[in-house]
Amino acid sequence: MKHHKIMKLIKKYLLHSMKVPFLFLMLYLTIFGCTSGPPIHTVDSVDLERFMGDWYVIANIPTFIEKDAYNAVESYRLAEDGTVETTFSYNKGAFDGPLKVYRPRGFIQDTQSNAVWGMQFFWPFKAEYRIIYLTEDYSQTVIGRTQRDYVWIMARKPEIPEDDYHQILDFLKAQGYDITQVQKVPQQAK
Repeated sequence: MKHHKIMKLIKKYLLHSMKVPFLFLMLYLTIFGCTSGPPIHTVDSVDLERFMGDWYVIANIPTFIEKDAYNAVESYRLAEDGTVETTFSYNKGAFDGPLKVYRPRGFIQDTQSNAVWGMQFFWPFKAEYRIIYLTEDYSQTVIGRTQRDYVWIMARKPEIPEDDYHQILDFLKAQGYDITQVQKVPQQAK
């Protein structure tokens, strides 16, 4: 009888230990997918120092983490080693919902333009992060991916003029995005 219980525990452990890497792999594929597809062009050049700071997420095609996000803000700080310390925060489910905070790290992959990064939420995987739109005054930006599965429209303020928003949607449509999937992120001035 004891032998049967021990074998049952070993079997349960093995099944659980096999599920963890499988779930990890599935999570990775869900979030990051592959990056094949027609090229998506980035902006010509990004002044990293000007790009640093807070960006309000105005709209996105959300990842599963971002669904039902309110007051989403992405903050960047250039680290001494040349990476970008990132803080992504939002309230879950409502303006006064629980605060969620993630701290991925950005790795500049195209140092010529500074417009292509790898965003690492957990080692060793880096999600594709391409700055595909940036206003001259660094007040609005769009982060895209070659897969066109996710996109982030961001601004220095919690809202942008409706004309600007529609211009960005037109830009995204021209880039091959399905703009019917883009959702506004509720923002409340603080």
